[in-house]
Amino acid sequence: MKFEKTIFLLDGFALVYRAYFAFINNPRVNSAGMNTSAIFGFTNTLLDVIQKRKPSHLAVVFDPREEKSVRSENFLEYKAHRQEMPEDIKNSLPYIERLCEAFNVPLLVCEGYEADDVIGTLAQKAEKEGFTVFIMSPDKDLSQLVTEKILWYRPGRMGNPDEVLGVKEVCEKFDVESPLQVIDLLGLMGDSADNIPGIPGVGEKTALKFLKEFGSVEGLLANTDKLSGKLKEKVEQGAELALLSKQLATVILDAPVQWDEKALRIDGFDKEKINVLFAELEFRNMNKRVFGEELNAGIKAPPQPTQPAQVGLFDEMPETQEVSTFETLETANTNYTAVETDEAMKQLAARMMKEDFCFDTETTSTDTLRAELVGLAVSFSPGEAFYVPFPAERKEALRMLSFFAPALENSDRLKTGQNLKFDLGVLANFGIRVAPPLFDTMLAHYLLEPDMRHGMDFLAQTYLHYNPVSIETLIGKKGKDQGNMRDVPLEKITPYACEDADITLQLKNLFQPGLDETETRNVFETVEIPLISVLSAMEREGVKVDTDVLKKLSDRFSEEAKESERQIFESAGAQFNIASPKQLGEILFDRLKLDPKAKKTRTGQYSTNEETLSKLAGKHPIIDQILNYRELQKLKSTYVDSLPQLIHPVTGRIHTDFNQAVASTGRLSSTNPNLQNIPVRTERGKEIRSAFVPRNEDFLLLSADYSQVELRIIASLSGEQNMIEAFRNQMDIHTATAARLYGIDPSEVTRDQRSAAKTVNFGIIYGISAFGLSQRVNISRTEAAEIIENYFSTYPNIKKYMNDSVEYARTHGFVKTITGRRRYLKDIHSANFTVRGFAERNAINAPIQGTAADIIKMAMIAVHAEIEIRKLRSRMILQVHDELVFDCHKEEVDEMTALVREKMETAVSLEVPLEVETGIGSNWLAAH
Repeated sequence: MKFEKTIFLLDGFALVYRAYFAFINNPRVNSAGMNTSAIFGFTNTLLDVIQKRKPSHLAVVFDPREEKSVRSENFLEYKAHRQEMPEDIKNSLPYIERLCEAFNVPLLVCEGYEADDVIGTLAQKAEKEGFTVFIMSPDKDLSQLVTEKILWYRPGRMGNPDEVLGVKEVCEKFDVESPLQVIDLLGLMGDSADNIPGIPGVGEKTALKFLKEFGSVEGLLANTDKLSGKLKEKVEQGAELALLSKQLATVILDAPVQWDEKALRIDGFDKEKINVLFAELEFRNMNKRVFGEELNAGIKAPPQPTQPAQVGLFDEMPETQEVSTFETLETANTNYTAVETDEAMKQLAARMMKEDFCFDTETTSTDTLRAELVGLAVSFSPGEAFYVPFPAERKEALRMLSFFAPALENSDRLKTGQNLKFDLGVLANFGIRVAPPLFDTMLAHYLLEPDMRHGMDFLAQTYLHYNPVSIETLIGKKGKDQGNMRDVPLEKITPYACEDADITLQLKNLFQPGLDETETRNVFETVEIPLISVLSAMEREGVKVDTDVLKKLSDRFSEEAKESERQIFESAGAQFNIASPKQLGEILFDRLKLDPKAKKTRTGQYSTNEETLSKLAGKHPIIDQILNYRELQKLKSTYVDSLPQLIHPVTGRIHTDFNQAVASTGRLSSTNPNLQNIPVRTERGKEIRSAFVPRNEDFLLLSADYSQVELRIIASLSGEQNMIEAFRNQMDIHTATAARLYGIDPSEVTRDQRSAAKTVNFGIIYGISAFGLSQRVNISRTEAAEIIENYFSTYPNIKKYMNDSVEYARTHGFVKTITGRRRYLKDIHSANFTVRGFAERNAINAPIQGTAADIIKMAMIAVHAEIEIRKLRSRMILQVHDELVFDCHKEEVDEMTALVREKMETAVSLEVPLEVETGIGSNWLAAH
């Protein structure tokens, strides 16, 4: 659909809030510690409109700084209950103002009138001038403005596409006869978001019924004699509120805002202003999207708070940070040398024996098992580095490496690198085991700033004001046409490789003192650094999967899915596309009418997600059949059919990547493939584990799993004696909790009571509410609230721990684990209780989750070391949450079982003994 004269009117605050909360679980934070989520998301939206929709005219409309409007004068409670604006949004608004200015996009505010009123007024004026108008907002209030030429543009969310709704679509979505009836609908049922009261006791269903019969609020009030009973009473008593609510919900169409077609025309960008702004915010990739080139600029130093300068529309505008061009290879004063002769290599190796050094490998692949060594870069001091090129011929490469092996295996010299696990894996291909002490700049930064990015380019730009050479300039972009580092000429690869080693050394010099300042050196040296070698070894071992088992499961799941499909069609009385949410929703809620209050998604379709269907379980056979069908399809596509494709051609096993610097809690993650997501909750899902088998007939799989480790940690951290005693007496903790909650003997606890206690035990550290508990265990909210109250009476020290953790975070700005790992909580003082509540829940659970992560990491280090000391043939191959899996030689089963249990149970000393459950089997399912 193409229009010659189009204008987009953007609802500023609605889009900013939407952007901010889209990143609430994983916020974007720049090196100044500023949350840039709202600005980043808003910029993306603005660019999408400009670049993809290509309107001729555009404006962003915001509510005024003063919240008072003509509506609040008529109704004091209007929007009175709204939460305080999150500080991060408040801090973002001046930057969004500068952003609009840089893009030459008008930012409109009209004192005394809301953004809706300005948008409505401009929309109608633009329509009269022959424009097609797109009102961009997620808010339903603006749907009342829709006409043949004014369209409601709803931005996509959670992976859903954008929507453009005209008259027909709005009428279908709200079940009204015209978009104007949306005003009457809101007048009758109210709108909690804006504190519009509506008629008390009248919901959406009743409001729609009134509109179908009487057409409007006024039509209803003129015909109350046709009503009876309580309903008549409600309407007559709420008549004044209904009229007021309709007035509040009506968009004002004569706001004092001028229509200036020329001023609203999109007319190029101010590149210099955008570059400065993107540099301050560290939107480096965004600059490439706009201008097609890398942003080689940034703030000169870690930014400090500045004095406010001019006053903007929203707040005092922050003073522009001093932005300058990054230093690069061309501008830096460096001494990078290629080392090509045996004599020069021997001299370099001798120096490596005497001095601490930083090193980096250049390879032909990012897959350590396939990677050939192209070169080795070494740096001893800033600005100085050496590069040793290696030939493709393995025998000659091994001969040259023999010069450097003693230095790499020397335990007297500190060896620094960025993401050392990769380099250790590559050198292991040549029989070299790099010895500690080690310093990994990626892991150091991960401990210093767990919520930021940790890649070398980002670190160099942020902390050194330096832009490293991009690998794309040497071998091109990723893809089938990408070149090979082996083919890069020596004069190009030498400075590139030397730069990596040099920059990494400079970062180490910056980060090393920070570990002492933050008291995180202990967790760095005793947990994260020793774990590098353990994970490298595990990744090299890999895990074997039986493709025959997977093939049989695939065939069986296919047959079961066909049968499930047949049952679904029979229950529905029609054939349809089960994978289509639209068609499925129509079958369930229009044809079978399983839920008269069925919710619709933002796209106007019925919600058919797993949560929705689970609530309907038991109402009709088709629900269980659909859930069964979905489980079969997911297991088949995600695991059974995909795992064989991931078997490494060299080893015949699957090799996952264990990531140390991803989860801010300290937990390891697994990618390529994610083996931590192998299903375990359903019987059918568990069967996939039966395909994971020992490496050969001389081995079995050994599984060792911590029992309720997080509950043991919270009992220890809180000093809760009732819970500690239950664990020490080896009682079932959920039964013990249930007995105390309900005031009965443990032998009298029912399955439902234990289930409720289990849900509270695990949910309490994540801030489970009475509503959440009632939903999970299917009890009333009153009963759930009583259970939670009894829980805290039973375990008072847990409540005290929770309060103390939040108070500690408020005082220090962070919480920490037993090893000293920190989780920073910058929103702990937020005036917005949603944002603050999120930080408070993290203050409670981060020390528990993080301590659990530290414990299993320390156990892995201890077990791995003992296996090496004893020279056992068994190997650790997987870590999945609180479980370790081993390829265990049959002759070492008893020894390994005892060794693993001992090292895991003594990894740390807590008030509550750690307990490990072990199992041996011919596959992972049998062992677990």
